[in-house]
Amino acid sequence: MKRIFESDWKMKLHFYLRFNTKPGQALYVTGNIPELGLEHTRKPAAYLRMQYMSPEFWQLSIDLMNRPHNPIQYHYALKMEDGDMISEWDNDREIPISQKTATEIQTIDTWNYTGEYENAFYTAPFLNTLMPGRPKKSNTRIPKQVTHLFKVKAPLLAANQCLCLSGSGEGLEDWSTEDPILLKKEGNWWTAAVYLPREFLPVSYKYGVYDLKHKQFLHFENGANRSLPGDAQDQKLTMVHDGFVHLANDTWKGAGLSIPVFSLRSKQSFGCGEFTDLKLLVDWAAKTGLKLIQILPVNDTSATGTWLDSYPYAAISAFALHPVYLNLEETAGKKYDSHLKTFRKKQRQLNALPDLDYETVISNKIAILKKLYEHQQKELQADPEFLKFFEVNKFWLTPYAAFCYLRDINGTVDFTKWKTYGKYNKLSIDRLTAPQSKQYDQIALHYFIQYHLHRQLSSAADYAHKKGIVIKGDIPIGIYRYSCDAWMSPELYQLDQQAGAPPDSFALKGQNWGFPTYNWAQMEKDDFQWWKNRFEQMAIYFDAFRIDHILGFFRIWSIPLTETEGVMGRFDPAIPVHRIEFDQRNIWFDTDRYTRPFINDAVLWEHFSQDTEKAKSVFFEEIANGNYRIRDFVNTQQKTEAYFADKTEDPFDIKSRAALLSLISNVILFEVDGSGGKEFHFRIMMDTTSSFRYLDWNLQQQLKELYVNYFFRRQDAFWKKVAMEKLPALKRSTNMLVCGEDLGMVPDCVPDVMKQLGILSLEIQRMPKDQSRDFFHPADAPYLSVVTPSTHDMSTIRGWWEENRGLTQKFFNNELGQWGEAPLFCDAWINKAVVNQNLHSPAMWSIFQLQDLMGMDENIRRENPNDERINVPAIAKYYWKYRMHLFLEDLLKEKDFNEQLKEMLKASGRLSDDK
Repeated sequence: MKRIFESDWKMKLHFYLRFNTKPGQALYVTGNIPELGLEHTRKPAAYLRMQYMSPEFWQLSIDLMNRPHNPIQYHYALKMEDGDMISEWDNDREIPISQKTATEIQTIDTWNYTGEYENAFYTAPFLNTLMPGRPKKSNTRIPKQVTHLFKVKAPLLAANQCLCLSGSGEGLEDWSTEDPILLKKEGNWWTAAVYLPREFLPVSYKYGVYDLKHKQFLHFENGANRSLPGDAQDQKLTMVHDGFVHLANDTWKGAGLSIPVFSLRSKQSFGCGEFTDLKLLVDWAAKTGLKLIQILPVNDTSATGTWLDSYPYAAISAFALHPVYLNLEETAGKKYDSHLKTFRKKQRQLNALPDLDYETVISNKIAILKKLYEHQQKELQADPEFLKFFEVNKFWLTPYAAFCYLRDINGTVDFTKWKTYGKYNKLSIDRLTAPQSKQYDQIALHYFIQYHLHRQLSSAADYAHKKGIVIKGDIPIGIYRYSCDAWMSPELYQLDQQAGAPPDSFALKGQNWGFPTYNWAQMEKDDFQWWKNRFEQMAIYFDAFRIDHILGFFRIWSIPLTETEGVMGRFDPAIPVHRIEFDQRNIWFDTDRYTRPFINDAVLWEHFSQDTEKAKSVFFEEIANGNYRIRDFVNTQQKTEAYFADKTEDPFDIKSRAALLSLISNVILFEVDGSGGKEFHFRIMMDTTSSFRYLDWNLQQQLKELYVNYFFRRQDAFWKKVAMEKLPALKRSTNMLVCGEDLGMVPDCVPDVMKQLGILSLEIQRMPKDQSRDFFHPADAPYLSVVTPSTHDMSTIRGWWEENRGLTQKFFNNELGQWGEAPLFCDAWINKAVVNQNLHSPAMWSIFQLQDLMGMDENIRRENPNDERINVPAIAKYYWKYRMHLFLEDLLKEKDFNEQLKEMLKASGRLSDDK
């Protein structure tokens, strides 16, 4: 840090923090100067311990012998009883340094709790788009002599309002509301410079709201009076950071829509939604009053060249964008538009299809892009904007382009099968990608594609911001097993494991996403830099983002690579059950009986019936006591799937495959590798297995009790600690608004951690987190949340209405408050009623699938609601091909529908005339 050294200069700083600690806790301060630890990280070594003064204050004084060149920035941290450090939110307190600065400064600060509602309004979507430049400037009086600077935040003032200050004594206008002290806006703070000599102190005071237009005091803030102690000294400047003004902080509400980019349909697209189509969607959102557009991941998933790549959560790069979203006309420009003429017919054919034909779209686009690159490559290398893009992004762009080239020449994305370059080596890749290499043009094609994708998505985001619309992205919890990221840094991933989800009502056998799990210990060594790079990249285009499966930051459902079904997984990390615990509880223990598939004649008959003897001769061998073991060639689910891969027609083979997959999972415990038979994890839903069923009743009850302890009691504090080791640091690395997808088997600690960190939760009517309820009611949502009636992993409102007659009847009577028998089909008024319930929720955001919004109008809704579904999680290899049935250009012309939606937003308080 550059500094100015002056032998006769010195300053004394006193830090006072209002905080009521518990026994065993301590407070620390850190900042951007050596005397405050010269903070570079949030690690404990950078913090200075403060001293306990009273139940209200902690204090620290330091001497500065050299004048800092820049303003001093600082913040506080709380050391918990268990040694964990929790930082407060934001880092925007500053002590100015100039020739006129007092030689002694004291700060009286208020802890900024990360979970405060108001902090959300200082994230990117609100600062830059939703509430920019508010409110107007005030005419603040500045006294000739200043002893105190009062600073406070107030994010939700109207455009014609400012804050004012009044309190006891002459210096604070004797509680006057006729002529209060007006504050002015400086950055995030409202500030007032005041003269309060020693004889004026102590004082009581409050902030208020002042109407600038009518020059009128409106009201004081809520709550008790604030106070300032009487310890002022000559030559001392007191800076008071009062946190947030005590006003209603949950009054702002917005609404948005969600749709994958590939699902958009415009007259200019090429059989698939494109980044340029987002501008039309923005126009429609602005017309109706929606303030947010949420999309699915848009990273490159080009692994196989088949429709399997339509799955948007299997990215081959956490940074590269997908070529399928590139608009060819914008890429070509007028100069090269003639090269697109031969593809116009194909464009019309693809745009006429009801769904996305992924393989045809991507193959045609890549063919066209290769031609365009041939004509534009020289211009590209001379384009200063491209050169700037390349320089900023080369840390991921160069290896990604090399990866794509190697994928294509080897005919596979599986880098373990490549003849050369299978193990990433930076020097080798630098030589391969050098401009003088013979492969350069094939590699640089991917620079060209990524540059234009960047331009088009950036342009769409800028257009949205100008229209007052924010864009919300999606960060997948995993990466593709054979991705560029795994190729470059295999040490960051557990490549012998697969991420997934435990069984639920949507997927009875659980889910296996196939992604490797993260090696968090390795990632922590460089302070999670890969994640921070990822967030930084997302922030170029997005204002907010959804963390897919945020539970993965607490623990992930991990499935061994040898198995294929989610039911064979376990939570990782998790505290195992020790062998001693069985003895302590007087539970009979037999390692083989609990950890190996339990198979006897009766169990075989359940699965094979009349084919039992045939199955025995092929797949099983008898061991003892009438029990059997599975032969080695099919004794894992992976081996079983491989064996039956080309045996799909014969009924016996079909039955045998299903039976073997089930029998392999017919266990009660999984032994921890390397534990010497001492540690175990329970198999999820073990009480549904025949292995459990064949135990005596007393033993079943004993195992159930230990099972409940394992899954629902012993892990919670541990998982909270695991999450707090990484989520706070990751959240601090970005100013995007963070939303978590906290669905599934949610540990009790998750809501508390999300609340502490100010991460918005996801609340869905059909998926109540309270298992005693059939439905969640949007009226019960917390403010920091997103409510929605459906997501891309679910059927739409109309589709769900037809799935379970019993549930829809309950919903009709109990949630909608209607009498009688529920209609067989979801009429438009029912769809509208569900949307309205979500709009009137107290949640900050109500976000709807576009299909659910169109479902409110009989004239524009799709005929068959089953054609509107985006994904079915229970189907591992699902074709993501949904496209909206209307052109965006035509949706913009649906005047009655658009006005109806706008009026609904106004009535719910999610569309305000206050700009």
